[in-house]
This record gives sequence, structure tokens and C-alpha cells, in this order.
Amino acid sequence: MTESARYHVVPVPAFKDNYIWVLRDDHYAAVVDPGDAQPVLDYLSRERLRLTAILATHHHADHVGGIGNLLRQFDVPVFGPKDEPIASLTRSLSEGERIELPELAAGFQVIAIPGHTRAHIAYYGAKDLFCGDTLFACGCGRLFEGTAQQMHVSLGKLADLPDETQVYCGHEYTLANIRFARAVEPGNAALAERERTETRTRQENRPTLPSSIGRERATNPFLRCSQAEIIASASRYLGKGVTDPVQVFAAIRNWKNDF
Repeated sequence: MTESARYHVVPVPAFKDNYIWVLRDDHYAAVVDPGDAQPVLDYLSRERLRLTAILATHHHADHVGGIGNLLRQFDVPVFGPKDEPIASLTRSLSEGERIELPELAAGFQVIAIPGHTRAHIAYYGAKDLFCGDTLFACGCGRLFEGTAQQMHVSLGKLADLPDETQVYCGHEYTLANIRFARAVEPGNAALAERERTETRTRQENRPTLPSSIGRERATNPFLRCSQAEIIASASRYLGKGVTDPVQVFAAIRNWKNDF
């Protein structure tokens, strides 16, 4: 459990490798990306918390599939991206808007980060970033509905946040992502150290999240497409020289798909 501002952030595991993020104090809670209602209901009951809001980053079922069942027990606002098919939204959000969670004394800015899906959004506030499946620890999401250009721009927005920003993403993919990153940038000493640290973390059955923007800038190949070693790796993968960062990003994203 990590502490941020006047609320705590707690990971509630779901499915094989999802995290549903619960923002809570001693009485109230909000949830981010509840793909499954039951783990959330169990947690709320056990901790005697009242749900006050639901935040969705994108429309995939493993992030929104539990909203309907939660609404059967709690009459709460549901925030999520405009122009994505999430039927239960009570407020559709776009770039630059802000939401408030008064019970938790929390507020978040909305950042548009399309690429993984058409209108994916992130929530940023109090040095916390809830970014769904766009930025992962040492990785990024697949391009299901967007383009490499869109995703590169979206990741750039997140990379520009302060280094101490805590990154809460949707999945425990870290070790697999690090293995790929090591293939792309084997000379990165910070990445080698991260592999050792995160391997110990998982051996102790602890989440590798949250990460931080500073850690991602130092070790995540998808945020480092202007680095010489990554450009060389992308060029070898393509069998031709590339230097444009978007082309480098597209190359290593395609490489990761089959890694």
C-alpha cells in the first residue's frame, strides 16, 4: 500500500495479471478500472468502505467489465473517456478536463493518450498517474485502435510529467517487459539493476507497481526512442537504417508483439 496526498492507493488483483486501483481513506473509496466487481466488493466489505466514484481509462472489458455490478450496489458517478463505448458513464471526459473526488479530497486532470484504444485517457493529480494500458512498467500497450504516431505522442506527454510521478498502470507485466527491454538496450546499466530489483520483488509476491516517471525515462525503451543503442536495435530488427523516433517506436512495438 502506498500513501499519496490524503488517500492511500491499494492494488486489488483481478484475473490473471490485472490491478484494480482503489483510492481510499478510512471511510470512502474510489476505484480505477474495475474489470471485475467481485474483488472490489470483497475489499470494500472487508475494509468497511463506501464506494464514491468509478474511474475508467478505456473501454476494454478487463477494465470496465465490473462497473455494472458495482452500480447495482452503489449509486456513484462513473468517469471515463468520451468517444469510447462505455455505456455506464455519467461523465464523459476529454483532454484538459478535471474531476474532483470530494470525499477523498482529491482531484485529477484528464490527459488524452490515444494509441492503445481510440480515446484512452489518464488521470493525473497529487503526483499520481493512473494510465490504464498506455504506459506500463518498462513497456507500453499494443496498438489496437491507434497509430504509432499517436502512441508516441501519448507516451511523450506522460514522459514529460515530473520524475517523481507515481505510475499506476493496469497490469503486472513488468518482468516480461524488462526481458524485452534488455534485448533492445542491453547496455543500459539502470535497466540491468531494475531487472535484479524487480525479480526479487516478484519472488516475494509483491507488486512491482507503482513505478515512477523517472524510472521509466531511464529504463523503458518506448520512452527512449532517440537513444543510439535503441535506434541501432530497431534498425537491425527492420534490416534497414531508421532514425526517426516514430519509426523507431513502431519497429520496437512490432518487435515486442512477437517477442
